[in-house]
Amino acid sequence: MADDLRDLPTVAGATPPEPDVRFDFDGQAVTARAGEPIGVALFAAGLRLLARSPKYHRPRGLFCLDGHCGSCFVRVDGQPNLRACMTPARAGLVCERQNAFPDADVDLLRAADWLFPDGMDHHRLMTGTRLGNDLFVKLVRQMGGTGTLPDAPASEIPDMRSATADVCVVGGGPAGLAAARALTEARPGSRVILIDEQSAPGGSWLAEAGGPERGRTLAAAVAHAGAEVWLSSTAIAYYPEDGDARELATRDLVGRESMASDGPPGILAVVTPTGLVKLAARRFLYATGAYDQNLPFPDNDRPGILSARACGRLVFRWGVRPGRRLVALAGDGALPEYAARLMESLRELGIDVSVAAAASPPRVNLKRDAVAVLALPAPASELPRQHGAEVRLDPERGGFAVTIDPRFATTVPGIFAAGDVTGYVGCEAAFAAGKAAGLALAATL
Repeated sequence: MADDLRDLPTVAGATPPEPDVRFDFDGQAVTARAGEPIGVALFAAGLRLLARSPKYHRPRGLFCLDGHCGSCFVRVDGQPNLRACMTPARAGLVCERQNAFPDADVDLLRAADWLFPDGMDHHRLMTGTRLGNDLFVKLVRQMGGTGTLPDAPASEIPDMRSATADVCVVGGGPAGLAAARALTEARPGSRVILIDEQSAPGGSWLAEAGGPERGRTLAAAVAHAGAEVWLSSTAIAYYPEDGDARELATRDLVGRESMASDGPPGILAVVTPTGLVKLAARRFLYATGAYDQNLPFPDNDRPGILSARACGRLVFRWGVRPGRRLVALAGDGALPEYAARLMESLRELGIDVSVAAAASPPRVNLKRDAVAVLALPAPASELPRQHGAEVRLDPERGGFAVTIDPRFATTVPGIFAAGDVTGYVGCEAAFAAGKAAGLALAATL
C-alpha cells in the first residue's frame, strides 16, 4: 500500500497530526494518525473499497465523510455496521469489510448485479413452486442484509439520564454556533446546550479552507459565554408522547422555575459518548444544516466518487489529498456557491482540479484519482418535522426546507430553525442567520 495522499502543504486549521498507530484491515496492517477516522486512514493508504451493497453487492466506499450516506459501513472489533468515516482509529483495532463472499475484492455474490441489470424483484422471483421459493429465500438471506450479528453481546448497557435546558441548539455548524453564542450573551444565566454529532465543531466549515479553526474558535467562545457544547452527540429522535417535558423539570441554573408552560412537551433523545440523554427544553433551535447529494450519471456509486464537501473535509480537516487528480462533476445550471470557492481553494494547494458535466463524465482512474460531485446540499429537516414543523419543497434551495417566519420561528410553538435547514444558503449566510435567530429566540424567554 502506498501512503501517497498526505503530501499536501500544511493546511491552516486542519486537525493537528497525532502519533501514528497501526490497525488491522482484513489482515493488512494500516498506519493511521490516532483519532482520525479509519475511513480517512484507509483512503490515504489507497484502500477505497470498504464494503459491498446489501442487495446487488456493488462496491462501496466513502462518499460524504460526514456520517450521513451509509456508504462506508464496516465491522470493527466484532461490531457490525459502524461508519468508517466516524469511527476513530486506534492501536490494535480490527476492521473488516462486510457483505461479501469470500471477500470484498473478489465477491462472488456480485453476480447479482450482472444477472439483474434492470433490477431484481426478490418478492416475486421464483414464487411458482414452494420448493423453489424456499431455496431462493435461503439464497437471498445469504446474499442480502447488512452485516452479521456481533461476535459477542454488549458487556454493559449504557447509562440513561434526563436533562433540562432553557434552549437546546441542535447543530454545531455556522448557524448553531452563532445562535448559541448570541443566546448565551443575550440571556446570561440561561442553560443553553449545543449538540453536534461530529467530534469537532464547525459543521459545513469543516469542508472549507480555514473552517476547522474557525469552528474551534467560535465553539470556545460559546463555552466561555456559558453554553454547554456536547460533541460526538447525536440527536436521534423527538418523542412528544414520552411524558410531559415539564415533568422532568425542577429548577434551572439561576433558581427560576424551568420549563414553564410555554415549553413544548416530550423529549429529544440524544446519544452521547456516555449514554442516552432524555433532553427537555423550553425552546429548540434546529441548525442541522444540509446533506451532501449525488448527481445522476452512470456508476455514480463507485468508490472514489465523493461529494465535493467530502473532498473539502479530507483536505481541510484531515490534511489528506483526495487524489492525484480531481475531476469535479457539475449538473445543469450554475454551480452551488460553495462549489466554485471550494474548487479554487483546492487548486491553491496544488491539487489538479478540472470541472466537467455530469451528463458526459470523462474517464477517471478511480484507484489514483477522484471524482467530486458538485450537487446542491439538501436540508436536514427530519427533526423539526418530527415536532410537526411545516416544510416546503424548494428545489432551488436543495429540497424540503423548514418554513420559518421573520423571527426564525417554525409553525410549531417553541421550535425555531436557522441556516441551511431552512433551505441551503451557505456558510456565511447561515452564520448571519444563526446570530439573528439566537437574538430573536432570546427575546421569547
